[in-house]
Amino acid sequence: MSPPTSPPTGLPPTFVPGFHDEAAVRAMRYNPLGETGLYVSHLGCGGGVLSSLYGRFTEEECIATIREAIRQGVNYIDTAPWYGQGRSEDILGKALKEVPRQAYYIGTKVGRYELDPRRMFDFSASKTRQSIEKSLKLLQLDYVDILQVHDVEFAPDPEMLINETLPVVKEAVEAGKARFIGITGYPVSALKDIVARSKDIRISTVLSYCRDTLVDSTLQEYMPFFKERGVGVISASGPSMGLLTNAGPQPWHPAPGELKEACRRAAGYCESQGVELGKLAVYHALTREGQATHIVGANCREVLRLNLRTLREGLTEAEQQVLEHVKDRFFADLKVRHWEGKELREREAILKELAEKEKLEGKS
Repeated sequence: MSPPTSPPTGLPPTFVPGFHDEAAVRAMRYNPLGETGLYVSHLGCGGGVLSSLYGRFTEEECIATIREAIRQGVNYIDTAPWYGQGRSEDILGKALKEVPRQAYYIGTKVGRYELDPRRMFDFSASKTRQSIEKSLKLLQLDYVDILQVHDVEFAPDPEMLINETLPVVKEAVEAGKARFIGITGYPVSALKDIVARSKDIRISTVLSYCRDTLVDSTLQEYMPFFKERGVGVISASGPSMGLLTNAGPQPWHPAPGELKEACRRAAGYCESQGVELGKLAVYHALTREGQATHIVGANCREVLRLNLRTLREGLTEAEQQVLEHVKDRFFADLKVRHWEGKELREREAILKELAEKEKLEGKS
């Protein structure tokens, strides 16, 4: 890994004496988040796992995990209304109530909401304003540090984001309800496109997920563009939403069958060697260059502690050997490494089917 990066003082502005484990904070790596002036922990805390998307969990354990993460120096938290339709924000609100506001940065999102495909996305000005207020209420906060437009590739048109969604997000910044503006998405090209199109509204951060992993390094191709423009890069999900773990992904995972099979075989090999593929995936993600923070979800302290050990101690010699074998044997010759475009096509097909069904019902 690269040598630790810390603010000039040696401790980040988020350090709170008496609350933090100072030794843990000093051992944490902190990186500048673009040109925001924020120094974020190299390991971030993902709120997606605080929802039914990732199976069962207890609220009490999630709250304990979040608080321990912050005490250990993790100072960036990511969440969204989409994660459990407010459940993630609600749990975070309860957890952060007992944490000094100075101790963390938090980002939430607008644009993606409901499970119903017809109401899943809404990038309108009115819904965006409503969403911002609801998020702040659930989080029990006066402001968030980063307010992001969620999954920009699903907007009806990029111009809607430029002319309607982003101006409302800017309004929130001007009103003191957010500090910086960001965007998120799966196709990195879509993130680049919106940053390039947005002339009057400064986009300070981009969040890319599952695109700098053991199987897909697409994000690295775009790092020079974001760096040139002073945009902070938040990378997320080195384990690729569970795809790169021994347990395997949830049934909803959008990866194509060929990619799932390669990862399943890699997981089987790791298990035979007594190694967790998820740990190798997290380690790989944390060694990548250009990102300010890498977000990994943890809804229990056991996973959090494993991730922290991976960050601080790296891999054993045996684990390193398994990692190299996994790369060479299972992933080197992969023909399919991502699922870009698949979710958009599936969504269009579902909406078309629903529209046809409603049309038929209207005639009957």
